[in-house]
Amino acid sequence: MKSKTPAFAAPADADVRRAKPAVVCYPTTDLAPPDLNMIAARRTRAVSSASVVVPPRDARCIAVPAGGFFRITAPEGYQVGDLNVWAADDLSEHFYSGKTRALHGTHLSTGDRMWSRFPNMRPMATVTQDTLDWYGWDADGGSVHDVIGTRCDPYTGQLLSGMDYHYCCHSNLTRALADFTGLSLTDAEPLVHDVLNVFMCTGFTADTHQYFMKASPVRAGDYLEFFAEMDLIVGLSACPGGDCGDEHTSDKATCYPLVIDVFDSAEPFTAPLPNAYDRSHGR
Repeated sequence: MKSKTPAFAAPADADVRRAKPAVVCYPTTDLAPPDLNMIAARRTRAVSSASVVVPPRDARCIAVPAGGFFRITAPEGYQVGDLNVWAADDLSEHFYSGKTRALHGTHLSTGDRMWSRFPNMRPMATVTQDTLDWYGWDADGGSVHDVIGTRCDPYTGQLLSGMDYHYCCHSNLTRALADFTGLSLTDAEPLVHDVLNVFMCTGFTADTHQYFMKASPVRAGDYLEFFAEMDLIVGLSACPGGDCGDEHTSDKATCYPLVIDVFDSAEPFTAPLPNAYDRSHGR
């Protein structure tokens, strides 16, 4: 965080420098959009094929076939979740929140895609339905479903408070991936990655520009649905912060379960090709 009192005097041309126009780093005007009509047609033919309940302060994983859909629902309301997504046939290919943020912005909604990490960098899932899309941006600059935050974890907790807390989202996802795949905790943990904070309401404060959270607007029955662009393993943690309106990582907040439902049309679907970059890196 930058000092509120500068240590150096502003130069004579300070206002000119500050007035330079903002330029979008990664304009997406030439990026091929998802075929939402095709996706919508597949959804009409998809049927429920699997479901898992994610208990409060815990996580679960579930498989989703390419061309299918998965829906995250808050059945009792007031609960946020931390979402991880892996390619089912190669767990090293997983969601890349930073590049997704650079392409689509700090918060995702209908039509936005979750992109995978380098070197494949291709769509993994597309947001198709969002019952909180009405929220938009509030007076604090907050919105829902962010790709800003990382995930609550025991290492930051130890650093800041000197205490171990094992039911944070990082540890929850580590246990869930290990249980689902048969990996050891040691092998599963490095595969857990920065998340999509489902239902979480976040932004940056106007004064110190720090990451903030506020009580989620989610209510019972709200959901976020995705189209699976490839065979996926989906992991979700029901955050120990509950609606994240107060405590972020503790046993104090009231927490509720989340549900992941899978819908499969059983129709063939070909996953997007990996990124076309030749990986020569100038050599």
